[in-house]
Amino acid sequence: MTEANQNCDSTQSVHAGEVRHKPYHTLIDPLVPTATYVFDDFADIQHFISDQNNKIPSERLDYGRYGNPTIRAVEQRLAALENGQAALLTASGMAAMTLTMLTFLQQGDHIILTDDCYRRTRDFSRQFLKKFGVQSSVVAINDFDTLEKSIRPNTRMIISETPTNPYLRVLDVERIAHIARKHAIKTLIDSTFATPFNLRPLDYGIDLVVHSGTKYLGGHHDLLSGVVIGSAADLESIRDISCTLGPIADPFSAYLLLRGLKTLALRVRHQNESALAVAHFLEQQPEIEQVFYPGLTSHPDHAIAKAQMKGFGGVISFTMRANLEQTGHFIDLLKIPYISPSLGGAESLVNQPALMSYSSISAEERAAIGIQDNLVRLALGLEDSTDMIADLQQALAGWQR
Repeated sequence: MTEANQNCDSTQSVHAGEVRHKPYHTLIDPLVPTATYVFDDFADIQHFISDQNNKIPSERLDYGRYGNPTIRAVEQRLAALENGQAALLTASGMAAMTLTMLTFLQQGDHIILTDDCYRRTRDFSRQFLKKFGVQSSVVAINDFDTLEKSIRPNTRMIISETPTNPYLRVLDVERIAHIARKHAIKTLIDSTFATPFNLRPLDYGIDLVVHSGTKYLGGHHDLLSGVVIGSAADLESIRDISCTLGPIADPFSAYLLLRGLKTLALRVRHQNESALAVAHFLEQQPEIEQVFYPGLTSHPDHAIAKAQMKGFGGVISFTMRANLEQTGHFIDLLKIPYISPSLGGAESLVNQPALMSYSSISAEERAAIGIQDNLVRLALGLEDSTDMIADLQQALAGWQR
C-alpha cells in the first residue's frame, strides 16, 4: 500500500495497525479464547521476566487479565485510527472512562466537566469520586471564560464529550486543549458520537480519548466494550491500574469489534449522509419544535463542527410541539426504528430520554438539566434515508388522530 492509500478512511478501517503476517497464515486476526498461557521451561520463564523488567516489547503473555492476542490486535487498530501511540480495550465505555480517571486522580484533586457530557460520567465524578476527596466543577460547554475562571491550583483534569448526548453540542477541542496545556492540566474527551472518522481529538492536542466500542466501533448492537487512547506513557499508567482493577474486555467481544471496525468508514459515511438528510426534513415540519444536529446551520456549534469534523454523525435529537404522552405516541407510530437507548449499529434506534435514560429523577430535576418531556433522540442505522423520512412522515401524519 502507498502512503496515500494508508490515509484513506476505508483503507484504515481494514488495515490500520494490523500485523501483516498473522499466526497460522490466517487472513484475519484469530480469536484466542484463553485465560492463561504456558511456558516451556525454567529458561522460558526467566526470559519472560527479563523482558518484563527491562520493558522489552514481547508477544509473550502469562495471564489473560494482562493481555490477549485478539485484544492486542484491536488495541493496535484503534490506536492507529485515532493517531494515538497506544490503546487499552476495556469491558465498556464507562470502564474506560472511570479507569482513566482513577489512574490520574487522587484525594484533594479537582476536575472540571462540561455540562452536557454523559450523565454517568457526571454521576461518577460528583458522587463516587466526591467520597474519596476529589472535587468537581461543571461549566457550560464552550464557555471558555468560565472554564478558565474555574481552574484551581489543584485542577488535574478537564473532561468533556463531543458531540454531546443528547443535544449534540460540539466542543472546540483545539481551544480546550490550548487552555489545558497552558495550565498543565490533562484533557479527557469522550468521542463516542464522533468516531475516529468524524473527529480525531488527539490531532488537536487532547491527551486522552475514550470511546464506547459498543456503539459505532462495533456497529452491530452485539457487544459491549470501551477503549482509551493516548500517549504510550499515559496508557502504560492506565494499563498498570487495569491489571489491578480488572475491567478487561473478553476475547470474543474483541473479535467481534475487530470485525466491526473493518466497515466503520462505510457505515459512518452512510450514517452521516442519512442523518443530515433526515435533520433537514425534520427542520421543515410544523410539528417539530426544534432540531439539534451539528450539520444544520441553526445548531449553535455548526461553525465549530464544520471546521473540526469530517462529518456530523448519525444521531439527531429534536423536540416536538407535544407533551410527554403525545411524544410517546409519535414514537409508537414509527415502524423502522426500534425503541432502545443505544446507537451506532445497523438498526435505527429511537427513544424518549425523559423515560429511557432519566426516568429515575423527577420532572423538575430533568427540566433543570435540560431534559424535556418532548425530547426525542433518533440514532440512524444503515437503512435508506428515504425510507426513514417516509416513516417519519407517516408517524407525523397519524400522530394527532
